[in-house]
Amino acid sequence: MTKNSYEMDMCNGPLTKKILIFSIPLMCSGILQLLFNAIDMIVVGQYSGKEALAAVGSTASLINLLVNVFIGLSIGANVLIAQAYGAHHDQDLHETLHTSILLSIICGFFLSFIGILLAKPLLLLMGTPDEVIELATLYMKIYFVGMPAMLLYNFGSSILRATGDTKRPLYFLLIAGVINALLNLVFVVGFKMSVAGVALATVIAQCISAFLITLCLMRTSGGCQLMLSKLHINKTVLLKIMRIGLPAGFQGAIFSISNVLIQSSVNSFGAIAMAGNAATTNLEGFVYTSMNAFHQTALSFTGQNIGGKKYDRIKPILRICLISVFVVGSAMSLLFFIFRFPLLRLYSSDSEVINYGIVRMKVIFSTYFLCGIMDVLVGSIRGLGYSVLPMIVSLLGACGLRILWIFTLFKLMPTLTILYISYPVSWGITLTVHFLCFKILYNKVLNEQQLSIAH
Repeated sequence: MTKNSYEMDMCNGPLTKKILIFSIPLMCSGILQLLFNAIDMIVVGQYSGKEALAAVGSTASLINLLVNVFIGLSIGANVLIAQAYGAHHDQDLHETLHTSILLSIICGFFLSFIGILLAKPLLLLMGTPDEVIELATLYMKIYFVGMPAMLLYNFGSSILRATGDTKRPLYFLLIAGVINALLNLVFVVGFKMSVAGVALATVIAQCISAFLITLCLMRTSGGCQLMLSKLHINKTVLLKIMRIGLPAGFQGAIFSISNVLIQSSVNSFGAIAMAGNAATTNLEGFVYTSMNAFHQTALSFTGQNIGGKKYDRIKPILRICLISVFVVGSAMSLLFFIFRFPLLRLYSSDSEVINYGIVRMKVIFSTYFLCGIMDVLVGSIRGLGYSVLPMIVSLLGACGLRILWIFTLFKLMPTLTILYISYPVSWGITLTVHFLCFKILYNKVLNEQQLSIAH
């Protein structure tokens, strides 16, 4: 198998060093992406007012709900690429690559149609206030125009990560992000386009990142070289991607459903509370995406080692990722809470908005490492090749528990603090069950391997 300097052999050599080399660019990519998203929020909040900030912020959970099912398919592609790469099967790499890329484009156009068509009805269903609804609808419609480019980048970067390459997606994101930030200033500050300007800048940036990732794959050597003339759907590969990716996507959608319900509950407190919630949620993204790097690391490393039949490396991979995610999640949460006032003032100078933001901060940042641990366990389970079980656990532990919380405890004590406590409770319960599932499935993989050797 031909390797380039960006790829990584995850099946041999010291794990801690390789995990850090792999995960740090992932963390930087996530932080960079969130930094540019934060610039979107800051620019619109400072130059277009709290209603515009609330409009952009209120769409996040709904956008995630619609997008996550399709993003989940890229996880299926990642696992298959990682396993084929670890097993040195170039033909499987070729088939998975071309099926995945074409699938991303098809799903992107379908998602654009659905998002544009359902934007306003879904926002109304969430109880979005009258003073925010039109701005939020406009933002969503423009944002969903960029879905084909967004999915193409996500699938492409997922494929590169499966081979150990986390650096080039970071470079492409940096280029697109700088352009996004500059266009924000031009459209919002210069042309006074408000939320439309922010959305348009995002779409243009997504198109640039998609172009760069496509060009990168076309110039890659070996089984992961993209040839546009070879784009096709291999039914066998598609079914495998769906077997792993759809449960992962539904799991993301399940989380989003509960978040949509929580957002709807926040909406009942008015536009100021929505703006404060949006600002803190945006800050949380920096911590979450840093922790999520270890989810993706556990996924890719486990996948490659399963493909390479290096089963003795699976538990050390999980252990290193769990320690890393705890340290990163705890340290970043503490840092953000210490500097909560200056950080929130970046989004709004309104003292009420800041106070509402701090209410959420106190609950989330004291327990956010639980979310990171939960996601790392899910990454390891998916890397083993199992995706349905974590979806079911998340359905019951995250979505089910939060919905129950909203209609029981929150109904009895309708305060934002009570609402936000549903997050750490659901994380703690869900990660405990995921840990038990990992132990069971890991032993199952070992037993199946021993039986195949015996025969």
